[in-house]
Amino acid sequence: MIDISIYRRRRALLAARMQSGIAIVPTAPERTRNRDSHYPYRFDSYFYYLTGFREPEAVLVVIAGAQPRSILLCRDKDPEREVWDGFRHGPAAAQERFGFDEAHSINSLGALLPDLLANQPTLFGHLGADSAWDARMIGWLNEVRARVRTGVAAPREIEDLHAPLDEMRLIKDAEEIAVMRRAAGISADAHRRAMRATRPGRAEYEIEAELLHEFRRCGAQAPAYTSIVAGGANACVLHYVQNDGVLADGDLLLIDAGCELDGYASDITRTIPVNGKFSGAQKEVYQLVLAAQAAAIAAVGPGGTWQQPHEAAVRVLAQGFIDLGLLSGSLDQIIETEAYRKFYMHRTGHWLGLDVHDAGDYKHDGQWRTLQPGMVLTVEPGCYIRAGEGVPEKFAGTGIRIEDDVLVTPSGHEVLTSAAPKSVADIEDWMRSRHE
Repeated sequence: MIDISIYRRRRALLAARMQSGIAIVPTAPERTRNRDSHYPYRFDSYFYYLTGFREPEAVLVVIAGAQPRSILLCRDKDPEREVWDGFRHGPAAAQERFGFDEAHSINSLGALLPDLLANQPTLFGHLGADSAWDARMIGWLNEVRARVRTGVAAPREIEDLHAPLDEMRLIKDAEEIAVMRRAAGISADAHRRAMRATRPGRAEYEIEAELLHEFRRCGAQAPAYTSIVAGGANACVLHYVQNDGVLADGDLLLIDAGCELDGYASDITRTIPVNGKFSGAQKEVYQLVLAAQAAAIAAVGPGGTWQQPHEAAVRVLAQGFIDLGLLSGSLDQIIETEAYRKFYMHRTGHWLGLDVHDAGDYKHDGQWRTLQPGMVLTVEPGCYIRAGEGVPEKFAGTGIRIEDDVLVTPSGHEVLTSAAPKSVADIEDWMRSRHE
């Protein structure tokens, strides 16, 4: 777990970026799965980034200015409910444990917020994320406006809190990177376990179970997203999550899975032969995707742009599609017309952090963002060859993606997920060892 002083420092930095005004940051609500059963609770990423507090029914208030302060509103201690639902800090313990200037009962939210909003020039909030929450904020604003005759002024500006927080979250600090390294290591272990468990006749969900077992065995709290375990032609469906097919001898298996550890996501994709040995045609396509990923990773470094890894991957893939007889024409023409999208239709990565598709813009003023040390992104080129007219039979139904988590460092980059076997030789050797 990240040291609590880090969260205090983040709240102070947010207040400094606000300069003046008040920010209101709610955590995520509990969600009902069906009747009176709930989904496993997961806090809001922005709220957790600033607090480290994991309980539901909580709100953070940050007030900027000459004497900035942070206030937590959370559930009261309730011994009876704790018998049923588990431990609650309560306001007093939460204030001390998490380093807030004040803490109050969540039951006082409606009475306290109008007073805190009074005479603040600007209200910062998560606009548009939750219409019910937006309505509550507007209600509090209207309460303050109704007091105008008493000399109280309501905030005259409302600003989106995502802007300053996204910039903060985009650059990971040393503590975040340490957690992400550990999450990456757990996920790499899970992929190695899944590779050894893979064989013809097993169901996709059996391999998914191996992944989930390793996540929890190693201390991760949950999968970071629904695992994709796609055998054969199922791998040509980018977001395949049914995971109920039977693995066939001679097919490939695409596994896209990562754990969440202390709120931080990992995200790995590997594509392996079900029987432990790539066929000649499979190896041709696999080596192409691997070369595209290598080119993309080589383009990751400080001073480069977000777009450069994608462009590097596309160039390798497009030439490969020509060489494999999947596309015809000149390389520049195929790139310019985006004809390559028939077999590679997604981008090469995304930001990674507290969210799998993490916070942060990809462009600034119409220009691709410059990469900086502390940014973490995925690099995940792929090739998806559906059966169809003009597609050589030996390639039909082949889906391959290779994905790693990459940290931008001052001198270049670090592949956080390198422990998961990736070369043809390493995958085959690792899968062969399951019989030893």
